[in-house]
Order: sequence, then C-alpha cells, then structure tokens
Amino acid sequence: MLAGQPIVILRDNVEVTSGMEAQHSNIMACKAIAEAVRTTLGPRGMDKMLVSPTGDVVITNDGATILHELKVEHPAAKMVISVAEAQDDEVGDGTTTATILIGALMEEAESLMKKGIHPTVIAKGYNLAMHKAIEVLEANAIKGDIKKKDLLEKVAATAITGKSIESMKSKITPIIVDAVLKVAQKDATGKNNTVDEDDVRIKTIVGDSLDDAELIEGFLIDKTRCDTGMPKRVSMAVVALLSQPLEIKKTETKSKIKITSSEQVAAFSEREKAALKAFADKIKASGANVVLCQKGIADAVQYYLSHAKILAIQDVP
Repeated sequence: MLAGQPIVILRDNVEVTSGMEAQHSNIMACKAIAEAVRTTLGPRGMDKMLVSPTGDVVITNDGATILHELKVEHPAAKMVISVAEAQDDEVGDGTTTATILIGALMEEAESLMKKGIHPTVIAKGYNLAMHKAIEVLEANAIKGDIKKKDLLEKVAATAITGKSIESMKSKITPIIVDAVLKVAQKDATGKNNTVDEDDVRIKTIVGDSLDDAELIEGFLIDKTRCDTGMPKRVSMAVVALLSQPLEIKKTETKSKIKITSSEQVAAFSEREKAALKAFADKIKASGANVVLCQKGIADAVQYYLSHAKILAIQDVP
C-alpha cells in the first residue's frame, strides 16, 4: 500500500468496474446469454447454426449444446452457463428454460434497483418466491407411478422433444422407459425408486442407424470371437473373467538357452505347447464355457478352447 492507496496488479486487458456499473454489466451479460437461446424455446423454437473458428458447423436447438459451444469471458455469463450445465447434469432437460428465467429475473432486478430497492432486498424476495414456487409445484404435481408405463413414456417423449433424436421419438421412447425400469431400485426408505444412470450404457455402432436401436439386458462387448470355430451363441453361460494374458510370459531378466540338437528343439516346442494347453485345460475344468480376457490369448490356447467349444474373447476393455 502506497500513501494509503492499494496497489492492484492486473493484466493489460483486464478492466475493473464497481458499483452500479458492475451491476449493470453483470445483468447485461446474463440477459445476453438468455437472448442467445430464447428463440429455441417452445413449439415454434428455431434451430441455431454454430460455426467454430475451425469451421466446424453444429445445427441444434438444444440449449445445453448451444451454451456449451459459447466461448464467454464475462464472469456473470460463465455463472449462467454453469447453472445451465448443472441443470443438464442433474435433470437432463430444462437448460433453456433455466437460462431464460435467469435473464428475466436479472431484467426485473435491474428495474427494481432503478427504483431504489437494495439488491439484498431483491435477493431476499427472490428467495421467498422460490420457496413459494416449489410449494405450488409440489401441490400441483402429478404423483408418478412406476407401474404406469404409458405415463413414463409421455415424460420421456417430452424430454426427447427438441433433441437430435426427436424424429425417432416413437422408436426410442419405449426403449428408454424399459431400460430405466430394468435398473430402478428402491431407496433406503423403500418408498421411492431411484435410478443410477451409470447402470445404463449407451453404445454407438458405426454404420448403424437409430432404426437398429435395441435394449440388451446384459453386457455388450464390441469384439469378435478369437476363432471362427468357437460357438456363436452360448446358453446358460458360465463366464471366466481374466485380467492376465493366456500367453507365455517373457522373462524379466535376459537369458539364453543353448540348443544343440533337433531333439532339444522338439522338446522345447512340446514344453511350450503343454504349458499353453494347461491354460485351456484349467479353464475347461473350471466349468466355464465363456472366457473374457483383458489381455491377449495365444493362438494355441485359442485352438484348444475352440476344440473344447468354449467361446473366448481377448482384449476386452
């Protein structure tokens, strides 16, 4: 501090504002973000074409996507976008509505401040209004019933509207509802159903379309059989999950083996085959008829497993 004045070190492109000017700047930034997505809302909502500096083009009316693509520097604008992102993460919908409401609340707050009302009083009023809105919503909300599949499909269809898959709504909606019902579980109270979205995995297949979408009750591994002689389909599968390779490991230390005759070559080869066959024999003895290995499977082991009619897949993620 020099002569009673604080010393502030800032970059050349940084501007410091305070008082009414800072309030006005923050409000204008919030309103600008709201205006960016306002015309995408509702049945007459329009699409936006977003062009990146590299020339990539995105056409969408999804608020979350638009806000994600916006590169803003203003702190208040970043806060609005973070609210929309939190809405998208927690609910998966309503980002545009949340953003527009923020813009409207900021606009009204600016009008109230011009009348001399302190921002703290305005914030307190908004907080009271929030609690009242929640009270009214809970009083008028339709109680959901997990047994009413048609109601769940209507909810899902509403959430899909405006998304890129809207054209396939009739196809995708029942799949989504079925997937949710398969993994829904009672919470600790036993009264409510909860769904962990990580229990449902979405796998995209290059070259396929949404018409080919289906729900698989189990795991989908995008891999092929190690050998064409292995069974394509296994009923009543007993699966062996392996994290180690079914191969002969290289020694950690360098060593040399001196072979002086063809008999020694044959013996060395037979010993290697026996070791690899032992892998397959142990798997067969365990009763497993499906092997999922995170590492590689030697060709000889693949042959023995195929001969035993055991389905094997290697390099499973």
